[in-house]
Amino acid sequence: MDHDLDQALTAVGPRLRAMRTQRGTTLADLSATTGVSVSTLSRLETGERRPTLELLLPLARAYGVTLDELVDAPPTGDPRVHLRPTTQHGMTMIPLTRRPGGIQAYKLVLAAGTGRREPDPQTHEGYEWLYVLNGRLRVVLGEHDLILGAGEAAEFDTRVPHWFGAADDRAVEFLSLFGAQGEKAHLRARPRAAAKDDRAG
Repeated sequence: MDHDLDQALTAVGPRLRAMRTQRGTTLADLSATTGVSVSTLSRLETGERRPTLELLLPLARAYGVTLDELVDAPPTGDPRVHLRPTTQHGMTMIPLTRRPGGIQAYKLVLAAGTGRREPDPQTHEGYEWLYVLNGRLRVVLGEHDLILGAGEAAEFDTRVPHWFGAADDRAVEFLSLFGAQGEKAHLRARPRAAAKDDRAG
């Protein structure tokens, strides 16, 4: 493994612990938010568990930081934005935003055939908006099993169990906007309670 990458991964544990203690969050609270077990979180912080994309992504979302910030990636000195794709289990993720907090944007590419795997839905705090650029995306959301084509979009509360895969023998590309709970990509309508109060008045 590349020496710089190895060093960065080794430093993740202490960094995760520092971020959690600065926020006054317990391991149990973080586990409830991310869906990652307390024991796994503890082993990540002590360096006994090697960080993976599946573990770091929900933690980055929970802390409102980018993956680069989570692993404290060194600056390059080049003012251009360097998109650092990460690939794991047939999914390539390219961060499109670098600012901490607020809505985060990603481009994701799923390898052909990933939708034929047995879905493994996950939950975490937040709200997500998807837009399919190319191919067909299989989305398992709660009890729904949907296929989205190019130009189609979906939005959902990420506390609902969800999973994505390429729906056929072609790769699929899509954009994802993710925000902390309550931050939606756009306003859809006034809450029902507010509309009811208006009618009552």
